[in-house]
Amino acid sequence: MDDPALLRTYSAAPLSGGSHGLTREEVATQQRGRLLVAMVEVAAEKGYGATSVADVLKRSRVSRLTFYEHFANKEACFIAAYDLVTEILATRIDGALSSGGTAMERVDRVVGAYLAALAAEPEVARVFLIESYAAGVEVLGRRLSMQAALIDGLAETFGATAPEERLASETAIGALISLVTTRVLAGETAGLPALREPFVALIARLMGTRS
Repeated sequence: MDDPALLRTYSAAPLSGGSHGLTREEVATQQRGRLLVAMVEVAAEKGYGATSVADVLKRSRVSRLTFYEHFANKEACFIAAYDLVTEILATRIDGALSSGGTAMERVDRVVGAYLAALAAEPEVARVFLIESYAAGVEVLGRRLSMQAALIDGLAETFGATAPEERLASETAIGALISLVTTRVLAGETAGLPALREPFVALIARLMGTRS
């Protein structure tokens, strides 16, 4: 899953019985993937509250029986889709952090990877940042956990241990999420990469330009 494009990753053609040459497990994996992508697409278009299982079935071209073989209900499907989106974003961030360099160089790569991944797919950005609020406490808890992980990662990158340094990390991540969410809500997802340079400069000021 190194391609940041979630929807392209799972955009396989519909499966037809007996002619695809795949094992039962492979078919099930593709069907589940199609359902997750359909959930992301429909929730981004209609909003989580207005999305129905029927909408997901129509978009994915997967049967109702198959849906319930994978998920107990709409919420379970959305949670799985949200987890997948989070995993992909986390992979981008981890890859950027593991490439070495100074603290600011690593932060620059992380911010760039995060913004590029969201800009590449507006549906993913909307589900990750906006529709997650409508999906209930469990999804919101997952979102807050990812935000805490970003704060921890930034603090660790700069060796920030004092309370005021930790607060600076929280402020930086909170500002990034707020900026990105505002633009996604306004339909300006394509412009997210332009935030990279000014935001990295803001982090440098907040964190005292440690290297």
